[in-house]
Amino acid sequence: MEGMPLLPLATALGLGLLIGAVTERGHPGPQTIAGLRTHALAALCGAVALWLHLAAFVPVLVLLGVFVAMSYRQSQHEDPGLTSEIALVLTCLLGGLAVGLPELAAGLGVVVAVLLYAKAPLHRITRDLVSEAELQDGLILLASALVILPLVPDRTLDPWGVFNPSLLWTLVVLVMAISTLGHIALRLVGNHWGLAVAGFFAGYVSSTAAVAGFGQRVRETPALLPQAVGAALLANLASLSLLVPILLTVAPDLVPQLRTELAAAGGVLLAGGALGLRRGSGTEPPPTAGRRMFRVSHALIFAAVVTTVMIAAAILNAWLGPRGALLGATIAALAELQAAAATVGQLHSGAVFDTGQARWALVALLGASALSKTIVAVASGGRAYGLRVGLGLALMVAAAVTAVLLT
Repeated sequence: MEGMPLLPLATALGLGLLIGAVTERGHPGPQTIAGLRTHALAALCGAVALWLHLAAFVPVLVLLGVFVAMSYRQSQHEDPGLTSEIALVLTCLLGGLAVGLPELAAGLGVVVAVLLYAKAPLHRITRDLVSEAELQDGLILLASALVILPLVPDRTLDPWGVFNPSLLWTLVVLVMAISTLGHIALRLVGNHWGLAVAGFFAGYVSSTAAVAGFGQRVRETPALLPQAVGAALLANLASLSLLVPILLTVAPDLVPQLRTELAAAGGVLLAGGALGLRRGSGTEPPPTAGRRMFRVSHALIFAAVVTTVMIAAAILNAWLGPRGALLGATIAALAELQAAAATVGQLHSGAVFDTGQARWALVALLGASALSKTIVAVASGGRAYGLRVGLGLALMVAAAVTAVLLT
């Protein structure tokens, strides 16, 4: 029988010492059931027992579980938690894992040590920072991505070959995930950077709603006009950036072809937003944990709009050809730019649009979206606000047109 390699023993000893040291620092008193030496010995027991045979490892693990249960019964009045007990059993398991996979065992040992050490910050996050609404939204997002998405059929179900439930649900999950990231960023940033940064993250939820909201803010506080205009343009920059992951989902090969137009339009919006990027004046209330991270209804409406526009574009394409499909997508862009862009990507992937037509289609979508948002800006914030926002959006469209003509 060959001798036991040194690496598994060293790995087991190292991870046992690490977990034991963190456990002792977290429980400096006599109430802890296991410290540095006990965890190191448990890890070595697991490694040696599994190296001898699985029949030896199982009794060792069972015996350790008995010792842990007895210790917990004696100490449950002082510390009713089970973290230390579970950590000790896990240390023995990691010691056994080190026999065959020392690298994985070492990595998991570090993860266990970090979780034990971060007790106070993790408790503060779950008890103080994360609200009930945020927890519910997080569970909904995880269920949508990890439970529902794998069950949705990944094939087209309509005679035009555009309605793919898996693709559409992927877009729903994408909208919810990006809204979640925007909410988290707002919670972290607060009102320190003013309306501009808040506007950028609000654009991930709805750039049209952001334009209207900042217009209302201008009516209430006219002195915030420059910041509000910058925030509105940055909201549209965020909305424009959403086209990239959406097109990557629907038509991945189209994104490199549109990079010049997207970069030109985004650069103009960034420059316009930078003019209003000032530190918050303190007049804005900070975001609260009670706000929802996303609205499932918004994501479902988005998917419904995408489905309707795709089917309508397919029907118009069969009736009037590519021009009819472009007309349907452009009309849709008046209300929802991302849904219209997804339709263009779908038409390109179906060989209805070539690259040149897709580029001009993007310009048409941007123009329609700019027109509708300018009207919203004038209606919500008055003429001064609306004209400035409209000018920035018009320059965005002009930059996209220039990029098409020069490339």
